Amino acid sequence: MLTRRTGDFDAAEDAVQEALLDAAAQWPKEGLPGNPRGWLIQVAFRRMTEQVRNEQARRRREELVAARTPPELRSAPAADDAYASDQDDTLSMLFLCCHPALTPASAIALTLRSVGGLTTAQIAKAFMVPEATMAQRISRAKQRIKTSGIPFGMPAPHERARRLSSVLHVLYLTFNEGYASTTGPDLHRVELAREAIRLTRMIHALLPDECEIAGLLALMLLTDARRAARTGPHGTPIPLTEQDRTKWDSDAITEGVTLITTTLAKGAVGPYQLQAAIAALHDEAATADQTDWPQIMALYGLLERMSGNPMVTLNRAVAAAMVHGPSTGLDILKTLDADGRLADHHRFHTARAHLREMAGDLPGAIEDYRTAANHTTNIPERDYLTARAARLAATTSPPPTTQLNTETDDASDPPA
Repeated sequence: MLTRRTGDFDAAEDAVQEALLDAAAQWPKEGLPGNPRGWLIQVAFRRMTEQVRNEQARRRREELVAARTPPELRSAPAADDAYASDQDDTLSMLFLCCHPALTPASAIALTLRSVGGLTTAQIAKAFMVPEATMAQRISRAKQRIKTSGIPFGMPAPHERARRLSSVLHVLYLTFNEGYASTTGPDLHRVELAREAIRLTRMIHALLPDECEIAGLLALMLLTDARRAARTGPHGTPIPLTEQDRTKWDSDAITEGVTLITTTLAKGAVGPYQLQAAIAALHDEAATADQTDWPQIMALYGLLERMSGNPMVTLNRAVAAAMVHGPSTGLDILKTLDADGRLADHHRFHTARAHLREMAGDLPGAIEDYRTAANHTTNIPERDYLTARAARLAATTSPPPTTQLNTETDDASDPPA
């Protein structure tokens, strides 16, 4: 909202952070204000003014801010002024950050940081690059936005189409972080997943004929439908094969299946539609044994040829193991091991541990579970992997003495 009203994206981001810090300090002591959003905007705007005054080009920037600031923002926002365009503003910010002036990788990273609220470390992990590299990428993107003079607002239809791929990728990664958090004490970040679904619904309403938007929305609904069954009473992860399927959200499954079925019938199929079709096959199976693994394996094969993503190859290996046996899956994982892109990713080691356990290679499975645990920073996943390795170790003789420090999600529940 501040960016729309002042035109300075970078300064608005800093000012909002300052306002949130003030709120965190004052609200617990003084109580929640009657209009929290208006309070934050007013304080953030004041912070922007302070920042401007501290710049060397103070006079020029103050004049620019004064010229761009509407009269209503110079005083406290009215109690009923909830800035009703906040949904439009969120979409506008998404499309602003995904401007063609930025490379797709920089645009997606900037949007995840500024709109999705992900940390630089989380974004770096999603892109499989060092955190320092990602920090530089985001910093350069913000500077380019600032110097380009790009206007804030929804782009024209032809521009919207050019940016859509990056916007969808941002929403996809934001949802993934919400569904399976990379760090912290909880397996889920529900608020992130819900926000990604909300924004995807908005874009689907804006562009109802775009099949990949519908595919992404279906994928989110079908994946999020399993959330209530993915953890035990203390937040411990539960593998897909062991989940109580009566806890799955049947309404979300019905909506997602209907959406992807309708969309697939329209013609050209993209990656999000294929992933949604895979999620639908998982959700429509009444029991784990009834899962249509041959069709899932075939869909992953199509997706792999379309994307070349190593995580897709990982999931295809698991599906192949369920169809042809663990040795087939392990052979596929050998190519990923040689590739090296997933060498430090816990899901690779989790998948290999799972397949080695299926094949009866318990020492190898224990080693991989431990390695996977050491490569995840999500506490419930680490604890789960640690416990899994410990249970296997208890069945071997002599029992391993190495102290465990790990955890993760079962490879049979492939990430979105």
